[in-house]
Amino acid sequence: MDKFRVFGGIFSLLSVIFGAFGSHLLKKYLEESALQSFEVGVRYLMYHGLAILIISALPMEGKKWIYRFFISGTLLFSFSIFLLSLQSLIKFNLKWLGPITPIGGTLLIIGWIIFIINAFKS
Repeated sequence: MDKFRVFGGIFSLLSVIFGAFGSHLLKKYLEESALQSFEVGVRYLMYHGLAILIISALPMEGKKWIYRFFISGTLLFSFSIFLLSLQSLIKFNLKWLGPITPIGGTLLIIGWIIFIINAFKS
């Protein structure tokens, strides 16, 4: 079993589930800005799920570091956005998650930089 392909598959699956959840259920309960933020989290979850799956098929060194940055960055970025978007429904102050989102984004950027460097080396 390739645990990184499993992560890619799980991220992609969750993005479809969360996307449907957002477009069919949440639009009745969330303000437009919160729904748009939720959809950003869904997009990045899918993008990086697919990226992990594609990278797993490439002959490239240093993939474990790319995976690590993509997985941790996606978890911090997308899931902090999901929770912040749902704050009005949860009725719990989650504003402390605000600084987590850019940390996740930074980890994703680092993962892409490592990918580009390794692509040049291959």
